[in-house]
Amino acid sequence: MDTNKDKKTTGFGWKILLAVAAILFFAVLELGKHTVLGWVLTAALIAAFICFRSRVLQGKRNAVRFIGWLGLIAVFVLILRISWPPVRPAPAVPGKSAGVTDIVHTRQGDLTGVLNADGSVEVYACIPYARPPIGELRWKEPQPADGWDGVLAADHFAPMSMQVTNLPIYNSLTRIIGFHDYKISLSDNYREPVSEDSLYLNIWKPAGDVSDCPVLVYVHGGSLQTGQPWYRDYSGEGLAKEGVIVVNMGYRLGVFGFFADPELAAESPNGTTGNYGLLDQILALHWVQDNIEAFGGDPDNVTLAGESAGSACVSALCTSPLAGGLFRRAVGESSTVTAPEPAHSFRLLEEAFEAGEKTKERFKAASAEELRALPAEKIVGEMSIHHHITVDGYVLEKTPYESYEKGIHNEEAQLHGYNQEEGAPFILFSNASLKNYEKKIRDAFDEPYASQILALYPAETNEQARRNWADIYTAVLFTYGHWWWERQALANDIPVYVYHFIKENGSLGSWHSGEEIYLYGNIPEDSKLYDDADRALSRAMLTYYRNFIASGDPNGDGLPEWKRSETPGKVMEFGNTVREAEAPYQELYKILDAQFGAG
Repeated sequence: MDTNKDKKTTGFGWKILLAVAAILFFAVLELGKHTVLGWVLTAALIAAFICFRSRVLQGKRNAVRFIGWLGLIAVFVLILRISWPPVRPAPAVPGKSAGVTDIVHTRQGDLTGVLNADGSVEVYACIPYARPPIGELRWKEPQPADGWDGVLAADHFAPMSMQVTNLPIYNSLTRIIGFHDYKISLSDNYREPVSEDSLYLNIWKPAGDVSDCPVLVYVHGGSLQTGQPWYRDYSGEGLAKEGVIVVNMGYRLGVFGFFADPELAAESPNGTTGNYGLLDQILALHWVQDNIEAFGGDPDNVTLAGESAGSACVSALCTSPLAGGLFRRAVGESSTVTAPEPAHSFRLLEEAFEAGEKTKERFKAASAEELRALPAEKIVGEMSIHHHITVDGYVLEKTPYESYEKGIHNEEAQLHGYNQEEGAPFILFSNASLKNYEKKIRDAFDEPYASQILALYPAETNEQARRNWADIYTAVLFTYGHWWWERQALANDIPVYVYHFIKENGSLGSWHSGEEIYLYGNIPEDSKLYDDADRALSRAMLTYYRNFIASGDPNGDGLPEWKRSETPGKVMEFGNTVREAEAPYQELYKILDAQFGAG
């Protein structure tokens, strides 16, 4: 037996194992956004282990060497704890700013913002529009913000509204697997804060002295449970470069924004409960009316927009008596609550009260006041039961469907639509196969409608079952509401323009929210995930959007004509070409109308 050869092989083997461990260690540090200290300590740990293994463990029994490896891992876990990313607010301008803006005078006080990298856009972040809804103000109507002395430096975004957050490594893996756009960097090794104190807004405006600019107020999505108003894809920078002033805001989410209780309704001077998040949005719209002229905006030319749950909020505010006169036009991306029975993000007050009682029972709270006294961190997990707009008799006197039926609405024009693969991320781990396809349909729909849908969408293979279920899920959860919103607009003689986004790319493609980076003109110049065709499509979509925000009509020179809807069934298709096309799922909508007793 060649003993020397065996020793060399063993010696080489532990070095390979250590190299693999080092790669994994550094990958965890990067994906977990750990501080530079973690990288330094890990490098030192690996160097120390090499010396220790060579000088101390050499020739020792396998059990001793194994203990040495366990020690290596234990120290690395300690390093992870030591280098855990700190909480730090996100900068209003990532990277290098081109400088500080001139002072802007608002009704509350003076402030400055920062210029984007090329100096073309001014950004103002973390402007308070309401008093912090904490302590006694939790679950109360928002109160206008207090003023301040001196000059407020509006150069960092406010905390995200209170929500359950993921570990940084989870977010990094989402960027890799879902968006395919992860970049290795040591400049983002921090976590963004969350807080109940989150009622602040952000503004993007064209740089310099401007006046009478059209204004877009945007409501972010996130199932009324999560999200933040500064995400890159819907940043206001792209539109601001086109002469539009963009405003967005944090608003209360989950149990803090949509918890309902009779005790809270009784203490409210308006008898309201369950719609605190919507009330926040309405107060932000009032702030815009009072202050946007100071930034060069026209308060008489405001468009309200939102995506996903934000779009659901927009469609609700279109029928709220409290939002009348605060905006002229509405834009909705990938959700509404206008159908006879909205598929998500909506409930009646009785249902909200039932959910509220369950929450009180879980926390053994005899009253809403006892629940109010609990720390935010203790009750934040209740978000999945409280993320629904409520018919409270104050913010919403009726369901949006009933209001539109009576001709009640606030908007003068609509632009809205949906994506081809809306349902894909929501059924990623629960898609259909030939084995369970029929059961899924029959569990989801009553008879005879389930049988009609199976006849309309037959499946003979796993791929057909998967495709059919994805289409049906997309239609029921997302597009059907837009179908109704268009019909309601036509019945009320509201100009309406409907789109269908189908463009595929190297990132999200036409999944839920995939259109935003195009519509808001924010495709990064250096991104390899988008090609010239993507950038041309974004240019067209951004121009349509700018035109609609300015005038209520998306059309303009150099663009294919986007015809105002005359009857449901035609959409503007955004794909490799921009063209008028047939709306999808029209036969399925007939079945859904019958199931819901509407049409």
